[in-house]
Amino acid sequence: MLRVLVLVSGGGTNLQAIIDSVAAGTIQNTELVGVISNNHGVFALERAAKAGIPSQVVSPADFPDRAAFYRGFLEAVDSYQPDLIVLAGFLVVIPPEMIDKYERRIINIHPSLIPSFCGTGYYGLKVHEAALARGVKVSGATVHFVDKGTDTGPILLQKAVEVLPDDTPEKLQRRIMEQAEWKLLPQAINDIATGKIS
Repeated sequence: MLRVLVLVSGGGTNLQAIIDSVAAGTIQNTELVGVISNNHGVFALERAAKAGIPSQVVSPADFPDRAAFYRGFLEAVDSYQPDLIVLAGFLVVIPPEMIDKYERRIINIHPSLIPSFCGTGYYGLKVHEAALARGVKVSGATVHFVDKGTDTGPILLQKAVEVLPDDTPEKLQRRIMEQAEWKLLPQAINDIATGKIS
């Protein structure tokens, strides 16, 4: 069984897609061992509770400085003994020590076709605002391994999504979630759990 820990910052729609896919059997050989949020009171924590998955909050606000937060965060992650760490809308920079310790065992979903609209400053609606401002006709989502750069790790899966003439950032974000993110992230986990991706 692949022990999966999911890291979240907000509503947890990607977390829900993972929970539903495990329940439906489209993600095989996988146990969701925990959810960690960097924010108190987010809906993702309710999703975890409803699914019976242990969860906790490790917030930078609860620590005296960044170094102490990183130590507390890594201790929390280690306590779940994960085989795979999934960043599902997690908006905190992962400490380098954690990337070293869990090399090629951390994956992230990004709401664009990397290398477009990625890197520092490109997150959430900002990605879709930039895509629309540039006038692209196709956007999408990418699942990649996490390394010490921002959105620079090896790409695992990508899915293109058409940009429509009347799109707003919010409309495009929703379509990319529905057509790409909620499909790609479960697929990537299943591919790792079943040995298609090593």
